[in-house]
Amino acid sequence: MARNKYDVDEIMEERFDARQLARVGRYLIPYKGKLILTAVLMLSASALTMLIPQFFMNVIDRSIPEKDMRSIFMYSGLSMLIILYSVITLRIKIRLTSQVGQGVIHQLRTDLFEHLQELPFSYYDSRPHGKIQVRVVNYVNNISDLLSNGLINTITDLCSLIFIIVFMLAIDWRLTLMCMCGLPVLAAFTILIKKKQHLAWQIQSNKQSNLNAYISESINGVRVTQSFVREEKNREIFNSLSDSYRQSWMKAVRYNFMMGPTVDMISMVTTIFLYVVIVSWIRSGTGTASIGVMVAFTSYISRFWAPITTLANFYNSLLTAISYLERIFETIDEPVAVKDAPDAVEMPVIKGKVTFDHVDFSYEDGEKILNQVSFTTEPGQSFAIVGPTGAGKSTIVNLLSRFYNVDSGTIYVDDIDISKVTLHSLRSQMSVMMQDSFIFSGTIMDNIRYGNKTATDEDVVRAAKTVCAHDFIMKMENGYQTQVNERGSRLSAGQRQLISFARALLADPKILILDEATSSIDTETEIALQRGLNELLKGRTSFIIAHRLSTIQNCDRILYVSGGRIQEMGNHEELLEKKGLYYELYMSQYRFLEGA
Repeated sequence: MARNKYDVDEIMEERFDARQLARVGRYLIPYKGKLILTAVLMLSASALTMLIPQFFMNVIDRSIPEKDMRSIFMYSGLSMLIILYSVITLRIKIRLTSQVGQGVIHQLRTDLFEHLQELPFSYYDSRPHGKIQVRVVNYVNNISDLLSNGLINTITDLCSLIFIIVFMLAIDWRLTLMCMCGLPVLAAFTILIKKKQHLAWQIQSNKQSNLNAYISESINGVRVTQSFVREEKNREIFNSLSDSYRQSWMKAVRYNFMMGPTVDMISMVTTIFLYVVIVSWIRSGTGTASIGVMVAFTSYISRFWAPITTLANFYNSLLTAISYLERIFETIDEPVAVKDAPDAVEMPVIKGKVTFDHVDFSYEDGEKILNQVSFTTEPGQSFAIVGPTGAGKSTIVNLLSRFYNVDSGTIYVDDIDISKVTLHSLRSQMSVMMQDSFIFSGTIMDNIRYGNKTATDEDVVRAAKTVCAHDFIMKMENGYQTQVNERGSRLSAGQRQLISFARALLADPKILILDEATSSIDTETEIALQRGLNELLKGRTSFIIAHRLSTIQNCDRILYVSGGRIQEMGNHEELLEKKGLYYELYMSQYRFLEGA
């Protein structure tokens, strides 16, 4: 079902539209005051610094020949004040743009994370989790500078360029045109490498995503790796992915590094040419050229190419960021397949009647998992679902929780179509203990309280005692306040299941779903747990998936699912009397245990 893995490059499902850059601009709107203030400060500083070459020209051409010390001191003092103002505005700019950049990044990452929380299971089924994580962290970080300093620098440098051109034209329009003759060459070069540069950064983002996906997978599977002595093979895979990332990075930055030297070369050639022209004019006495004009104009030339270099760097950053923005906005635009209908209503207090009416379901690969499944449970009944691996047992309860949408047919709870009610009002009255008992980093108390934040400590302890988790919790160094690691690495598989059991029961659900809830629990604990569960399940509709048939013999109804259909249905005694599929499954387990 997965359409991507760590050694497969992601394919853009939609090409990047430059108009999406306007979406980035929307994140800057809350900070427009700070951006305007920063722009005004930088533009004023830029405009004032444009006067300094004029001061030099006047000093060289007038003050020095006329031995006017007063004007020399005046121009020197004004230059110092302008430089001091520029330093102060630069410091303010750094502080404000840092605040803007981090604020935008925080909001963009928040929007991305919130959307990921809403995406259905099918999205996570179809790609490595490492490729999702890299978008939330690395890709967002990589566009941070573009959204803060890059934008302000571009605006101020464009305005500075206009100021410089105006001052240059005021000195000599012919020299100004000569200075600008290198711009068409730079524009042609930029257009020439644009497509290759963009493609190179797309490839680099793919390789970074692949590497991150493999690192995430390797960390999660490190116990299996060491158990099967796969370290050397894994190092080979990692080195191969890392080398691909390195090569793609080197190729991408090669295009970026081509821009700077190109600008410098054009600037140098232009400057040399202007020196030759100005010196020849001075020697021949033509035009308005003078030593002061040469000093001022060559100063403007260096300033003329400085913002162009900055703009070229911004262009590089933009092409780099586009490859990341494509992935970020692709994720944000990922449709939420399972969501509230426009006219969805709140689910009333659930009584517990559940009906599957000719339900069909298939995953993305098109293979049908459920085919015309129909059954009805009455409130308070316990339904067990058994059958071979891959028969669709977990799919049934996942559809009841609306983790996926059905292909056809309808699921009703208390005769209400669950596709017509809000997800929160439905799921908040249900509790699911999945086969994978996930433990979050934090205390044991926090993990049990995860599904019911209003529960008291006494409620938590009571739930833990019901599922026989209290004794082993109290033997730990800090009892319920013991810190556990992500995925519960300090706990045994059985202990993790018991904590998950307590979490599910504490939510006080109207419908309880137990998917292989006792698969990792020893027989002695299971017997004790069963006594507590029998009392707890009274008055609740429950769905229990189990391979060990001893855990479901007392259920009101048992569904035998195979080939996507309900092959048999009845209680334990009725199904044994039929001597059908359930009887064969029961006898095979009985003979196995007898032989053991």
